[in-house]
Amino acid sequence: MGKTKSSKFQRLRGEQEEQDAFLPEEPAVPADVQKCCKEKIRNLAAFWLFEACSSYMYVVMLSAAYDILGGQYEIGNATSQENDTSRGRFDCNPLSTGAVLLANVLPDMFVTLSAPWYLHHISYDIKVFSTVTSAVLSCLIVSLSPIRALTIFGVVCAGISGGLGEFTCVSLLSFYDKSVVSVWSSGTGGAGIVASIAYAGLIEVGMTPRNALLVQVIVPLGIVVGYWCVLVRVPTSKLIQNDVQEDDDPDRLEEYDPFQGKCEDAEERHLTFEERAKYFQYLLKYIIPLWLVYFGSYFINHGLLELIFVRGIWLSHESQYRWFQVLYQVGVFISRSSINLFTCRILWIFPILQWAVLVLILSGVYFEWTPSIFLIFGIIFFEGIVSGASYVNTFYLISQNEDPKYKEFAMGATTASESCGIAIAGMIAIPVHDAICRI
Repeated sequence: MGKTKSSKFQRLRGEQEEQDAFLPEEPAVPADVQKCCKEKIRNLAAFWLFEACSSYMYVVMLSAAYDILGGQYEIGNATSQENDTSRGRFDCNPLSTGAVLLANVLPDMFVTLSAPWYLHHISYDIKVFSTVTSAVLSCLIVSLSPIRALTIFGVVCAGISGGLGEFTCVSLLSFYDKSVVSVWSSGTGGAGIVASIAYAGLIEVGMTPRNALLVQVIVPLGIVVGYWCVLVRVPTSKLIQNDVQEDDDPDRLEEYDPFQGKCEDAEERHLTFEERAKYFQYLLKYIIPLWLVYFGSYFINHGLLELIFVRGIWLSHESQYRWFQVLYQVGVFISRSSINLFTCRILWIFPILQWAVLVLILSGVYFEWTPSIFLIFGIIFFEGIVSGASYVNTFYLISQNEDPKYKEFAMGATTASESCGIAIAGMIAIPVHDAICRI
């Protein structure tokens, strides 16, 4: 009986094995596909970290602008009253935060305007090292300098770091898969929200503005980690022989396809000055809308928001300004991270919306119409949404539509429109601030 059961079991087992032999085997994931997926994940993480850390000091200086210009910041001069603009009906600093904005953005604008024409002759390693060095110097100078003039120089260093870091990262984007554009843009928004919240939070828990800046000196080291440790570096061609002449471009990269694991010769990327100048005119369809959006945004943030003071609530004037900046950066972060969910190809809708917000806030400041701090929070949050959406959609459309031959130059040159808009906003914000404060 036991033998019968055993033989029956063996026979059934043999039949099952025979049936299994005819079933198709599950395909194994090729090793090169697994490698490409890992490389893609590393690149996504690296671009987020690189851009977040390179933009961090630029943002934190703007968040600290009201404190930097306040009388309590300058050592040995706690009761500064240099200007009579605070004698009107507004609670004003002697100098508009547009001054800090200009010190931050003018170096950034100089870098982003000039870099597309010459910076391709400098290797990416040197550009990244310079970004890190200037960011660390900015934090140390602003937090430790005893006089305001030197503090402003520290803000200038932050602008240099921000401009150089953004241009370098944007140029690198053109050598990687299009999916990194969304992550890179999210990194810029992430820097804004983390920097503004970190600074405002540290002040709220009792730190002085100087110490709140000093503890953030380690942030630029994230650039080192992202670029040299995490990023899968694209091959950099050595000197390419062409009719026995050496290439004078040491930073010409080969285009890397992370999905196919191969590189394409990028010699055709090397554009002449005349080609760059001609193509720049074509890029105006991207540049002008972005310029208008960022002019409106930063004129609001550093010409008008410091004049809004809702009295009789739990937040002081300085705290309200810091949290206005936080809400703006939250809106920017959300919209810059949403390109994979929502894409808008009509770029002109963004400046129309942003200028509508500008008119609304300017009217509110002039007529002192501030019925609720939460209403102001909502308007500023929407302003951030519009700014971030304009930014990410502009660069996404460039990455999707432009010829690979021109893409690196297009990405780098378009960053100049943002800086130009911000710089002009800062220049106009200072006299507008003074005029309103004298009312």
